[in-house]
Amino acid sequence: MGIEEKAAQAGKKHKQRYVTFGSDGEMRTAAGDGRDGHDLSVGYRLQSIFDEAVCRSRSQQVTPNAVEIGALDSFTEAPLPPTRQSLRARAARASAGRAGASAPRALVMAQGTVGRSYAQAVAAVGFYVVVPFTADNRYDMATREADAAVMLGTLASPQLFANAYAVLECAREAQAHVIFLGGDSLPLADVDTFLARANAAGMKVYRPVDAQYPGFAWVLCETDKALAAEGDWQACAQCGLVYDRDTLAAHRGICPGCGAYLRLTSRQRIQDVLDADSFEEWDAGLPQTDPLGFPGYEDKLADLRRKTGLDEAVCTGVGAIAGLRTAVGFMDSTFFMGSMGSVVGEKVTRLFERATEEGLPVVLFTASGGARMQEGLVSLMQMAKVSCAVERHGEAGLFYVSVLTDPTTGGVTASFAMEGDVILAEPQALIGFAGQRVIRDTIRQELPVGFQTAEFALEHGLIDAIVARENLRDVLAHLVALHVARADVVALVDERHAQEKLITYEAVADTLANKMRTYNTVTYDLAAIGGAGAAPIGGVPMRLWRQSPGETHGAADAGAATSMAAAAEDAMAGDAAAFVEPTSYAGASAGNAGDAEAASEAPNKAWESVQLARNTHRPTSQAYIDGVFRGFIELHGDRAFADDAAIVAGVAWLGSQPVTVIAQEKGADLKERIRRNFGCPQPEGYRKALRLMRQAEKFGRPVICFVDTQGAFCGTEAEERGQGNAIADNLVAMAGLRVPVISVLLGEGGSGGALALALADRVAMLEHAVYSVLSPEGFASILWKDRTRAADAAAVMKMSAAEACDMNIVDAVISEGTEPAHKNRDEAVGNVRAYVEKTLDELLALPIDDVLQQRYRRFRSF
Repeated sequence: MGIEEKAAQAGKKHKQRYVTFGSDGEMRTAAGDGRDGHDLSVGYRLQSIFDEAVCRSRSQQVTPNAVEIGALDSFTEAPLPPTRQSLRARAARASAGRAGASAPRALVMAQGTVGRSYAQAVAAVGFYVVVPFTADNRYDMATREADAAVMLGTLASPQLFANAYAVLECAREAQAHVIFLGGDSLPLADVDTFLARANAAGMKVYRPVDAQYPGFAWVLCETDKALAAEGDWQACAQCGLVYDRDTLAAHRGICPGCGAYLRLTSRQRIQDVLDADSFEEWDAGLPQTDPLGFPGYEDKLADLRRKTGLDEAVCTGVGAIAGLRTAVGFMDSTFFMGSMGSVVGEKVTRLFERATEEGLPVVLFTASGGARMQEGLVSLMQMAKVSCAVERHGEAGLFYVSVLTDPTTGGVTASFAMEGDVILAEPQALIGFAGQRVIRDTIRQELPVGFQTAEFALEHGLIDAIVARENLRDVLAHLVALHVARADVVALVDERHAQEKLITYEAVADTLANKMRTYNTVTYDLAAIGGAGAAPIGGVPMRLWRQSPGETHGAADAGAATSMAAAAEDAMAGDAAAFVEPTSYAGASAGNAGDAEAASEAPNKAWESVQLARNTHRPTSQAYIDGVFRGFIELHGDRAFADDAAIVAGVAWLGSQPVTVIAQEKGADLKERIRRNFGCPQPEGYRKALRLMRQAEKFGRPVICFVDTQGAFCGTEAEERGQGNAIADNLVAMAGLRVPVISVLLGEGGSGGALALALADRVAMLEHAVYSVLSPEGFASILWKDRTRAADAAAVMKMSAAEACDMNIVDAVISEGTEPAHKNRDEAVGNVRAYVEKTLDELLALPIDDVLQQRYRRFRSF
């Protein structure tokens, strides 16, 4: 929280301090403890509030009715709070006043027993009491104590009673002079826009000092906030509640009541995502076309331009995200439902063409109903035209992020929306190709719940991630940084200060937190959008660690490789510290019942390692990802069928080097292990891994693999979807992948399922990891028809890390420390990190053709 925000909050708290007095005339705090109240301001009793309301309703001059601290010496004893007997007497005395038009009206915003006690107390001092009700709760007990009731809404909910619009409309219908907040309505006491609107309508707002004792004292709720324009409201399409623009802007267009995502305009997107004053629009004002001469089309376009202030359904240009210069596009569903006509296609195509020329990444927000029917086949051709431009941008080694928002359908879905290197989506967004009505009419079936939503797309592997709107700017900044940065070049230049900066995870995080701010999100549509005269943004040279076949690094390139050796040197304290001959830990697998006894009787080290590798408390791949890398962003799905939770993949920082991380994950507890299929990947898991490997190759990112699986999942569905094909595709791709690849076996390395992530330039095993062609039980069952001889099978297969290293199957054995990894997590993670850093430093210093030749010779030797 900034200094100004803290000061404003402090000011609000000061305004709402209170004091009240007992029958003995002593000043009381809310707890009634009689403590010194010199830091308090004023307090209100119900009778005082009523007297002031009477004066205001009769246009009489109002005398201050709350006692100030400085006037304590002249204060006379206040009466006791009304008793149950006096309530009836007071009610009778006030009945005439309440029946007349001059009786002040009070809206009591509470229900149930709380509402009843509030209504009684407020009525006792003479107010004409009005309480709210809902259609599903017409006979709430509070209505029995009130003079009148007004409908607040249809269904009672905390969100409804805390909705500013609903309460203000209720107060207007009740013709209230005063609003007493209680129960679910209490949060409104701190909502500036509500208080400002109530004040403008001549209504005072109070909240109780103690919700259980309405007769004790009340706090006057006030604000200094200026009143926004009347009628500036927007209804949530999902829950129906209505909110003012400032409230929705403060929540980034997310309904405070139900959490639904409201659609944002292109201008609002610019203000929410880009650095302030950084946006410069490209290709504004392109001439419209009417290829079919469609009746009324040109008039409709002119009318939409006048209503929305937009030229077309997309706004493109260049801006900065955390200081990183980026080509951006924002589709706008308020203009022809974001449909793609020839001008939209032309602007998006030009966006990619110019980004390619200037070496810029592209971030494109989609919101579209698909092709524009009024332009016929010309609209259809925009899909092909834009796709050609996207392909050229990608071929240049440039990064493209597609952000799917509600709605993204039709031809846009079937073209550039789904062509991003990374595809993100907002929660709840409608995403699909054919319309739901068309699908129902075609197949004559009811569609499943959640069909064609972002969540449906993620589950079916079609998108990389769902990102909450409040996190979107941060995620985009880190993704762009990972794809434009390389550790051996200066990647960000601040032209205004001629100062060179290196892009790192820490630098981007610091910029997001402390330096670059967005446009003021609480003034959507008011902030000026920067044009050609905006302050220049630092350019990003797009030199990547990427070579075409036959190209080799020169001396300068070799010297420019990521400098991680120095850091690794201290961490490792010499090779012997991290890479040692494994030690036998008899009985060290405590943590699973019976492990100690079984280990102490183990006939060989290989079987002991099998038991330790299977220890359910052993750190899984996620623990190593968290400990080795910074800023890991998980990317999901094979883009064809599903997302397999048994493989975790994404991008991250290793020091200042961007890397792709692919890991087999078993899960840390039973619930997670079931969700992740106990670390046994499906075909879609291997295809997700292959997709991320190809992406790493495109951007020159090294690939780091963590292996920990009993084996690839064997089942009918896996065979139907081509398990063998998926593993084979991975192997042939890894054989020729033009980036360094490092694999570390963390636990179990079972057969082809493990090898599918272990055809690498360097392969290492943790000290108690195992690697085998088959499980010991399966080996014993096949060869000896006796699964009980699993220990003998482990010895025969030479599964242990030391034995695999002796056979040159792996290049190194990484020590787990003084104890096995499940008892020594931090040291094991640190040793893995040191190995990966040192090995990657060595590989990056070599020309990529040499790396590939070594990889070939490594596996050719077996």
